[in-house]
Amino acid sequence: MTSLARGLAVLRCFADGERPMTIAQAARLTGLSRPAVKRCLHTLVRLGYAVQDGTLYALRPKVLALGFAYLSSSSLAMRAQPLLDQLRDDLHESCSLGVIEEDEVYYVARAEVSRIMSIALRVGSRLPLYCTSMGRVILAGLDRPSQQAYLRRTELTARTDRTVTEPSALLEILDHVAQEGYAIMDQELERGLRSVAVPVIVDGRVIAAVNIGTQADRVTMADLHSRYLPALRRVARDLAALRPV
Repeated sequence: MTSLARGLAVLRCFADGERPMTIAQAARLTGLSRPAVKRCLHTLVRLGYAVQDGTLYALRPKVLALGFAYLSSSSLAMRAQPLLDQLRDDLHESCSLGVIEEDEVYYVARAEVSRIMSIALRVGSRLPLYCTSMGRVILAGLDRPSQQAYLRRTELTARTDRTVTEPSALLEILDHVAQEGYAIMDQELERGLRSVAVPVIVDGRVIAAVNIGTQADRVTMADLHSRYLPALRRVARDLAALRPV
């Protein structure tokens, strides 16, 4: 099913680019040849998933049905949303649910108060595991060989001057996260952003993470521990008790 794989790669490159693109731009992002990308785009246009305007291509709303198919069939995302909405209303902060997919945190549910990052986070957004609170919580739930394998194959780029990128240091942090049951990030992903996350554990296995992200200039580290962490843990327990699949 090489053709299907190529078509999906082309679809995904629009999420990374977030703008209309030419065949050449899509080829560069996907690593596919221009003729292969051209065939994929023409098929997507014919099926109604993309639109062509001269040399530019963009996705059409029909693509949303593909993502909605997951959301409507995922009891985890469906059951988490009202819990996140209530948490947002109680604390007046944005909160999210994430799962691991292809060495990244995928946002599968989110309740937002206001945009606090330079990049817009929404359902379907992806972020690195090593420098996010949800990512570290999920990594901490893996065994040591899996953690080491992830660190070997991942480009550990410093997102700010506070980002921890040394593998040995990250392994120590993951041990601490596993022991304490939470992860706090202080401006490692983006300057001015703090977040705290806890795991959602079902049958002894970390199946997801929930977090709260906030601004460093108005929420102290002490606040994260005293106010936000207990609230997050309640949500994680409630979600785990629903035994989502």
